[in-house]
Parts: sequence; structure tokens; C-alpha cells
Amino acid sequence: MGSAKKSNTARKARIEEMRRAEQARERRARILTIAASVVIVGGLVAGGVVLVRSQSDNGGGSAASDSSGKGRFVTGKDGVKTWEGKLSRNHVTKAVKYATEPPVGGDHNQVWMNCNGDVYTKEINNTNAVHSLEHGAVWVTYNAAAKKADVDALAAKVKKTPYTLMSPMDDQKDPIMLSAWGHQRTVTGADDPDVDKFFEKFVQGEQTPEPGAACTNGLSQ
Repeated sequence: MGSAKKSNTARKARIEEMRRAEQARERRARILTIAASVVIVGGLVAGGVVLVRSQSDNGGGSAASDSSGKGRFVTGKDGVKTWEGKLSRNHVTKAVKYATEPPVGGDHNQVWMNCNGDVYTKEINNTNAVHSLEHGAVWVTYNAAAKKADVDALAAKVKKTPYTLMSPMDDQKDPIMLSAWGHQRTVTGADDPDVDKFFEKFVQGEQTPEPGAACTNGLSQ
């Protein structure tokens, strides 16, 4: 009997010891889980801070940096201004602060404005229009100082010319301007002979980064 009691007592002691060991393992596991969670949360918070700071450094995340700022226009004898400097061609989702208005190249939206003789009566996004220039289009822009007769005549010309587009641009310096990738000029009106010269030279001209790329199936108002 005494031996049996001792055996039973020893068994209970071993069971109790096993329970205490299991409880200890559970506590350690909980501590490790909590610690891991703290590390993960801390990492997420730190990452969020870095992201916010990065966006803040980029102007609050509202616009990409000027992709054509390292350069300048040089005006030729024919009156056409040529951009001397690198014009980047990255696709971006943000607005871009271009160095010129209208822009003549630089980073742009991945979707182009339709430029198959398209005439827009409202301002269009520069980032989409720049993509059209990359495809070899000529972009006709005008502000409120342009005469209605000139606007109508230019619109008629654009409508019958593939790889062209036209839209108003209130902030541009001159009443009527013509832009191609890396090139730009001001004209006095629709009957200015420089209009035809610019079209002949730059519609799908040698300056085109992507000759033959589509001017349809893009963005339209």
C-alpha cells in the first residue's frame, strides 16, 4: 500500500510539473507573440512615416517633379523654338510641373489624348497631351486673346489633319501657339504661312520619339 501511495504521489507530482511547464511555455509564446506584434506595428508606423515624408518631399504627393526643367529653348532663324536638354519619357500618374506652358515633352500619363484631328473646346490635361506629342502629333493651343475667326479656321485645319489636336489654354503667353515634341512656335493667326510650315515639318516629323504610334483609342473629352 505504501508503495502504491508513493507511486501515485509521484505521478501526481510529475503531472503537476508537466502542467507548470506547459503553462510556462504558453506564457513564453504569448510574450513572443506580443513582442512580434509590437515589432510589426512599429515597422508599419515607421514605414508610414517614411511614406508621408517622401510624399511631403514631392510636394505633398500632388505633382511629380519638373521633368523638363534641365534645359532651355533656343530660337532658330525660322522662329521655331527648340528645347535643348533631355526630355524624359516616363509614365506617371500624378500631374507634372512642366517647364513650359504648353509643355513640349517630359514625363506624361500612360494614356494619350486622341489626336486624329481632334478639336477640344475645353482645356485638356497636359500629361495626356504630352503623350500625344510623343506619338508625333502637333498640338494647337490658344487663349482668350485669340480671334474667333482664327480659332475656327485652325479648328477646320486640325479636323482634316491626322496626328493633330487643338485645345484652349488660358495660361499660355501668346494667343496662338503650335507645339510638337521638343519644338514650339507662336503664330499670328490662321493665315500665317508658318502654320503650314510647322505642320509639314513636325506632324510625324523626325522629332517624333514613337513614330507611327496610335493617335486614336486614347482619352477624349
